[in-house]
Amino acid sequence: QVQLVQSGGGSVQPGGSLKLSCAASGEIFSDSTRNWYRQAPGKQRELVASISISDNGPTVYADSVKGRFTISKNNAKNTVYLQMNSLKPDDTAVYYCTAMGTNYATYWGQGTQVTVSS
Repeated sequence: QVQLVQSGGGSVQPGGSLKLSCAASGEIFSDSTRNWYRQAPGKQRELVASISISDNGPTVYADSVKGRFTISKNNAKNTVYLQMNSLKPDDTAVYYCTAMGTNYATYWGQGTQVTVSS
């Protein structure tokens, strides 16, 4: 069983920055990735960023956030972060983090609203 607790998010003006955190407890499958998804009203859920738990693993970003968002991790704290810079109104969505447990099930955080508006 894995529990994910998200923090951060909120409202910001276009061009602003926010940082999301996702702390995990429980047994996480070490050969997996930690991910951030988002879902805007009326739109499909989108993978925003992914980072391998292993030290030399790659990071992956959606084209829409490349150069603006950065995913990072602290394995000692079982926490992943999403630094979001140069935010745009199109980034408005509920953001979710995920992790895979040693039972190979995918667990989701509770979701965090990010609103970018002037």
